[in-house]
Amino acid sequence: MPKLQVYAGEGFEVTYDAGRCSHAGECVRGLPAVFDTRAQPWIRPGAAPYDRVAEVVARCPSGALAIRRAASPRPEAAPAVPGATVACAPDGPLLLEGAFVVKDAAGTVVASGGKVALCRCGQSSKKPFCDGAHRGAGFTG
Repeated sequence: MPKLQVYAGEGFEVTYDAGRCSHAGECVRGLPAVFDTRAQPWIRPGAAPYDRVAEVVARCPSGALAIRRAASPRPEAAPAVPGATVACAPDGPLLLEGAFVVKDAAGTVVASGGKVALCRCGQSSKKPFCDGAHRGAGFTG
């Protein structure tokens, strides 16, 4: 599993888990001054205020992005909702949000709670997570 990447801003940090990213692009479209895949580093939290960055991070459908204030020991999660919701993205992954547990074939927990995008096309190189391969595969469903 890829290492969690940490990007520091003024009084807060954004974390990125490449293994969970479905490349939906909500971050890049939502705040290109902070999230720019052509730049190094590609995440620059200091380019916008905390509240604005937090708003865009909350839109991440896979849960690959998280944000936390410097004084907070844990990333801030989306507000807790009882149970979990599952939605099918048009021609894309299954989107889970809420309280859930995803286990691999051996019964090992690979994700829990928050948000996650799960592969529905069978082409992801990061199964069970979506990596956006459905677009190149022409998946419909």
